[in-house]
Amino acid sequence: MKKIYEITILSILIFTIGFGYSSVYAEELSVNANASLIVEVNSGKVIYENNSEEQNYPASVTKILTAILTIENCKLDDLAIVTNTAVSNIPDGYVVAPLMVGEEIRVEDLLYALMLKSANDAAYVLAEHVGGSVGGFSDMMNKKAEEIGCKNSHFVNPNGIHNENHYTTAYDMFLISNYAMKNETFRKIVSTYEYTLPATNKYKNSDRVMQNTNSFVNPNSVYYRDYVNGIKTGTTNQAGNCLITESAKDGLEFITVVLGAKTSDSKFSETKKMIDYSFDNYELSKINDKDDVILSIEVEKATKETKDLEVVISDEITVMKNKAITPDQIVPIIELNDDIVAPINKGQEIGTIKYNVDGLEYSAKLLAANDVEKKTYYVEIGIASGISFTIIICFYIIVKIRRKK
Repeated sequence: MKKIYEITILSILIFTIGFGYSSVYAEELSVNANASLIVEVNSGKVIYENNSEEQNYPASVTKILTAILTIENCKLDDLAIVTNTAVSNIPDGYVVAPLMVGEEIRVEDLLYALMLKSANDAAYVLAEHVGGSVGGFSDMMNKKAEEIGCKNSHFVNPNGIHNENHYTTAYDMFLISNYAMKNETFRKIVSTYEYTLPATNKYKNSDRVMQNTNSFVNPNSVYYRDYVNGIKTGTTNQAGNCLITESAKDGLEFITVVLGAKTSDSKFSETKKMIDYSFDNYELSKINDKDDVILSIEVEKATKETKDLEVVISDEITVMKNKAITPDQIVPIIELNDDIVAPINKGQEIGTIKYNVDGLEYSAKLLAANDVEKKTYYVEIGIASGISFTIIICFYIIVKIRRKK
């Protein structure tokens, strides 16, 4: 059984107060959309959610999964051939690059068309190139989504053209987006504002300019933020207006998801509100530096010179927390091993320290800061002998004095 320190009623009350602040702040945010979600990526903490597990139509945010599947399954300089089925199956009103039948175009160029302009013909070309057919690629999409951890999604096409059997949730789209953003090629593409498709064997001009539909990466937009790195917009009549973004600064990284906003502008205004809320109310806070002295203890069976042991922390601990939680509300739970007896070597693990902050747990090892030497048997015998000898001498002297009297 380990010795546990600092678990008190006061600690429980303090944590309750901290969680209370978090809840109060969360209630101040209201997002006008069918479903919405904010997650801090590094900690995995859900900052805000509304209907995040309910199924919704994703529209073109589907293309996030299409892009990452393409990047993982072929080379960027591969040439894909535009087929008649890729350009003829797109309903009126849906965005196209446009591409021409028989055109040979690099996968990388198609990815820019897909993720910036949201070209639906590019999605079909990539699906046929990677999966052999739209159906084959859709099977790959569903398999990949399941591998990522999605539980409430089903995809039947690579672009989000409306189909009742094509749906997802805000949380599943977070999982897909978070996975995709770990790929540097994907990050580079979705954070680009403008890209021009080169001339090809069928299209002789270099005038197909792909501009990003995400206003957060448009330097000319009122929504522009240099710390927003994409990711994707989407709109259909059935899905409403959708937007997924990633923003990072001050050591924090947030992914926000909006599905089914009411207007084209509101998907940006609601997302802006979510981004501002996240950075306004959350921060990183360093609690301990590596090798900080946490406490001092007296070690049993140790020599007098080394019995006092300083206990230090193995790693720095930095927590992600609501700004309303103050440092004095963060109380450590310290667990020491029950076999702390001499000898002990410097750096030896002798326990753990944990912090529960705003619903997240952080921990590190506790180490001995110095050597502790064991009091040897011979020393103990020597001390005992010395004491005995002293007592005998004193007794002898007393007896001798009495005899003289």
